[in-house]
Parts: sequence; structure tokens; C-alpha cells
Amino acid sequence: MADFTLQGSKVLAVRMGGDSVKAKNGAMVAYDGQMAFKRLSGGGEGIRGMVTRRLAGESMTMMEVKGTGTCYFADRASEINLVQLGGEKLWVEASNLLCTDGGLRTGTAFTGLRGASQGNGLFTTTLEGAGTAAIMSDGPAVVLRVAPGMPLTVDPGAYVAHTGNLTQQFQSGVNFRTVIGEGGGEAFQIRFEGDGLVYVQPSERNTIGGDV
Repeated sequence: MADFTLQGSKVLAVRMGGDSVKAKNGAMVAYDGQMAFKRLSGGGEGIRGMVTRRLAGESMTMMEVKGTGTCYFADRASEINLVQLGGEKLWVEASNLLCTDGGLRTGTAFTGLRGASQGNGLFTTTLEGAGTAAIMSDGPAVVLRVAPGMPLTVDPGAYVAHTGNLTQQFQSGVNFRTVIGEGGGEAFQIRFEGDGLVYVQPSERNTIGGDV
């Protein structure tokens, strides 16, 4: 497998010895050695994945990078977080996915109204298998634990990704901006229950509920 290491918190170095990785299109900032770059259709899922993503409104353009040497990735000075998967599944917003091991399977999953953040539709990207994924956040991400009997409520604009045996429910609620009269509409929240981890960022996207 390729070796993922962080150079600071905003640049990812991936050392490859004939391996391949999938990365966000245009995220390569430098490389040494011999590398080949290939644009992938449908987020690496082929024609079927491309059609599914268009129908779902889940936008993700990726490239395959293969070779020998080290390739460096970054995107808009975003913070980068490494997630190690040992066969489990990771759900991540397409806009927050930077790079994955070539062997991880990508897919598109319906998540109900939770995925309705701007530009991401009602679906989210999934990664499954054994390997490393690099996800991005606007500011340092916080990893929050969800345990049985201890649900977690998250602002959908701050949600980045989650792993584990979690169920989620999209519900109306009240937040700080709504209380002070600056909200753009009805506020929404995501409630997670079960056993797993949720990644959130200290910045918020616009969602179908307005500026939540």
C-alpha cells in the first residue's frame, strides 16, 4: 500500500512504489520520481458511478495517480486528517475527500435529508475496505465519539464524515443564529445514535436550511 504522511497539517505526502491512489482532481501540488495521472469517471466508479452521481447530485471528480516516488497533495490550504480503515465503511462529503488508497472501494449512498448541504444533494460518498483515506476540513477537525445511549447532534454545515455503526436522523431544531435572529430559515440538525466517530469542522457550509 502507499504510505500516507502529513507535511504539517495542510499538505499530504504519499510515497508509492508502483502503487496507485485516487485523489481529488487538481489537488497534486508536486511530485518526485515517475508518476502517471489519469482522470477517473464517476469518482472512480466508472460509467455507472458517473450516472449515479449525476442523478444523486453528488459531485466528485477524481484522478488516479500511479508510479514510483512521492506525490504531494493539498487543496485551498484545508486541514488534512488521515483515517485508517480496517474493512469498515467511511461516509464523507465529496467536497471533503482529498485522497484514498487505490484499493478502497468508493460508492454513493443515500443518507436521507442529512446529505442536503449545498452542492451535495441527498447522497454522500462512501469508502470501504482496508487502507488510508485523507479527508479535508475547513479548520482543524474535531473527532467526536458516539456511544450507545449517548447520541450526538451536529450542525449539517459542520459535518465532514463519520464511521462506525451509526444511524442518523435529520431533524428541525434551534441553533445560535436562529435565536439571535440571523438565521436564513428553519434550522436543521443531524442526530447520530449508535457506536462510532463523527468528524466535524469549525466552519459551516450553507445548507437547505439557510445559514445554519
